[in-house]
Amino acid sequence: MPLRSRMVARDLGEPHRVSSPLELLFDLTFVAAVSQAAGRFAHAVESGHVGDSLAPFLMTFFAIWWAWMNFTWFASAYDTDDVPYRLLTFVQMAGVLVLAAGVPDAFDGDFTTVTIGYLVMRVGLVALWLRAAAAHPEGRATALRYAIGLSVVQVFWVARLALPDQGPMWVFFVCAALDLAVPPVAERPGMTTWHPHHIAERYGLFTIILLGESVLASTNAVQDAVKRGVGGELVTIALAGLAILFAIWWIYFSEPAGEGLERRRDRSFLWGYGHYFVFAALAALGAGLETAVASSGHHIEAGARLVAASVAVPVAVVLVMLWALHAPMRRMNTHPGFLVATAVLVFLTIFAAPALGIPGTLLLTAALLALLITATYARPAPKPAPST
Repeated sequence: MPLRSRMVARDLGEPHRVSSPLELLFDLTFVAAVSQAAGRFAHAVESGHVGDSLAPFLMTFFAIWWAWMNFTWFASAYDTDDVPYRLLTFVQMAGVLVLAAGVPDAFDGDFTTVTIGYLVMRVGLVALWLRAAAAHPEGRATALRYAIGLSVVQVFWVARLALPDQGPMWVFFVCAALDLAVPPVAERPGMTTWHPHHIAERYGLFTIILLGESVLASTNAVQDAVKRGVGGELVTIALAGLAILFAIWWIYFSEPAGEGLERRRDRSFLWGYGHYFVFAALAALGAGLETAVASSGHHIEAGARLVAASVAVPVAVVLVMLWALHAPMRRMNTHPGFLVATAVLVFLTIFAAPALGIPGTLLLTAALLALLITATYARPAPKPAPST
């Protein structure tokens, strides 16, 4: 590892580009934040208060997702892995831990700690963009736009804390929209040299983290249920939930995201931003599976349809979003019609929940996903689409 290197853009055609150990460590700092968000949402579903908690969950998860996004795309273009880079990444990791600590308060509408965490992360990230601007003349205009844009929006986030009760909810969404606008505006002078296969791998790794959180949430719920005795209903729900997670993993990684991004770099914002819904749905799925397990062990306020919806809706969202994100790339292993049809059928399982029970509903969902995978492998592999 060099003490200091000149921060120049990475080669977008660099072969065998994979995530660095530092990036993997950075991802681990998000585990606690995701777990906090999914856990709070699960308790809300169990108590039947989904309406009151849905907006806080989506807002809190936006904060988690956007913090991860900012570093991920920068690192894909300018990872020098020298001492200053590692230290500034450490600063951002510290900010993530502060953000994670503020997730419970954010569910109650207090984003003070989350905002402080963002402020810490912005210090590290803006410093990296300024360093890139100084060392890489070809990308200087883009880097400066990022540094200025991120700094200005952070001022708005901090100013929001001074409003009574941190202002109405629409102020949050205005600040979020301004944050989302920074990359498209910053990249007008020229797109950063992010690596398509590296980005696809980074998104895949975050997907695995979210699936892992579902496993952890389900395990914790099973442990609580086992204390009251193991029954056939609990075993069925646990196995069906694991099958659903396995099928989602299978379907997600069946799509050639790296190849699609390489051919259609112009679709990067659609693909990158659209993953918010995929990631949020996967986090919500973990909460739903935890609720399903809890329903077998003790009395909860949520009815059968609400418990079924807490699993079926996230699964349907993932399937629809995979179609929406990959279809514009002009190549999919899974037939788009199969994805959408399965999403509709999974959603309809909600209405069968009172008759089938939660175990039967989850088994039916797992069976539908298995049929989707079977149908995918039964059809010929698609021919590669021409580059554009």
